[in-house]
Amino acid sequence: MTDETAPPSDCQQALENLYLFLDHELPERSWDDIHAHIADCAPCLTAFDVERIVKELVARSCREKAPDVLRAKVVTSIRTSIVVRTTDPGTDA
Repeated sequence: MTDETAPPSDCQQALENLYLFLDHELPERSWDDIHAHIADCAPCLTAFDVERIVKELVARSCREKAPDVLRAKVVTSIRTSIVVRTTDPGTDA
């Protein structure tokens, strides 16, 4: 008797290696095997698409540079916070 809630071995392998697959950090044979599985497995393809989209959004967001005025305000806020914490021992960290 099989447990229908457990993913098949190919699904488990594909999902465990999803980030390595997305980053092309798998040996070619493993990459090919997972690619073939994802192409034929709707649940794994969905998981792949979600992770790919999130990865693209994060990458795109990290490329943008904050405006100089905002960067200056953040740096000033950090420096002020550090000074207050180092000179006021009664402040909870």
